[in-house]
Amino acid sequence: MKIILLSYGFVEYTIPLANALSDIQGLDVVLIEPRKRIEPHIEMVREGVTVEAFYPPRLRNPTNLITVHKLIKRINHYRPDVIHIQRGHFWFNFALPILKTYPLVVTIHDIVKHRGDRQSRLTALTNKFNIRYADKIIVHGQKLKEQMINEFKRSPESIEVIMRGDYYSFYNLGGPQRKYLQEEGHLILFFGRIWEYKGLEYLIRAEPLISKEVPDARIVIAGEGENFNKYYKMIVNKERYIILNHHIPDEMVGELFEKCCVVVLPYVEASQSGVIPLAYAFKKPVVVTNVGSLPEVVDDGETGYIVPPRDPEKLAKAIIDLLTNNEKRKRMGENAFKKTQEELSWKNVALRTVEVYKKALALKGKSVQKS
Repeated sequence: MKIILLSYGFVEYTIPLANALSDIQGLDVVLIEPRKRIEPHIEMVREGVTVEAFYPPRLRNPTNLITVHKLIKRINHYRPDVIHIQRGHFWFNFALPILKTYPLVVTIHDIVKHRGDRQSRLTALTNKFNIRYADKIIVHGQKLKEQMINEFKRSPESIEVIMRGDYYSFYNLGGPQRKYLQEEGHLILFFGRIWEYKGLEYLIRAEPLISKEVPDARIVIAGEGENFNKYYKMIVNKERYIILNHHIPDEMVGELFEKCCVVVLPYVEASQSGVIPLAYAFKKPVVVTNVGSLPEVVDDGETGYIVPPRDPEKLAKAIIDLLTNNEKRKRMGENAFKKTQEELSWKNVALRTVEVYKKALALKGKSVQKS
């Protein structure tokens, strides 16, 4: 079976998926990514994966149509059994009607635009086109499947639930040769893009309660997004924070997760999050809110805690419990790591994804071509 795995970025997801797919006997994987995104990480791509890099122009440049035309020609050259789009693009929407003879699988990571997230406006529009032309849709949770059915009126049979794999191999730069870092005191990590829906204000409001019980606790806020001034004004004890309000380089991500004791996702709304399996891969328990499909990957009391959204008191209580119970925290971290090795492993993700490819082929009434 020949698979085209196409994405306009998101290599932290597509590279591990392509690698895992290439390990499955009988699968021939072609990964199509923008050159500037794939080249810095090309050494991570296994030999069994064919890489096609391209140069996408700026978004408003009409020469994007020429780029799309070239992509269509390259796809037709490979004559794939299935095309799998991970992250589409506004201009690539024009290719979808032309490529509709191929079985199309689309992974939708965020079904609707989240509160305050101004960067996802075009993504929401692109998702509509992808969903319209997709034979099979992959989402990362049962709640998201229900949302897809309600929002886009797709049949339940057309939607498959496959959880995210972890990004450990992508951010564990240096491999076994590098020196691993120890946890630093009672460090709490908030990681990722900062938008209103991430609920950072509730972690800030929880901090005085945490500091009262754990005097040496500190909070690391790592990521960029909206104007940070409004959050900075909320902070009472500024000495309790390490603020990294910028793009976090790949080589720094692993260090942040190694140094922290617990990873916190105080979201007020959500779809799913790659931060959870990443925390698990670094053996860190999580504290998440009961929104979207976040609770579907957290075993409450085993790999972390699930608390109500917009509740700084309960958020603080869960964080304090983990910071003040070293043995429990370590046990939860080991449980979390085990989850990435089994349920959330890329091998498991790839095997389940192949089953979706087979269903997409069956819907088109096609059989697998001989490579």
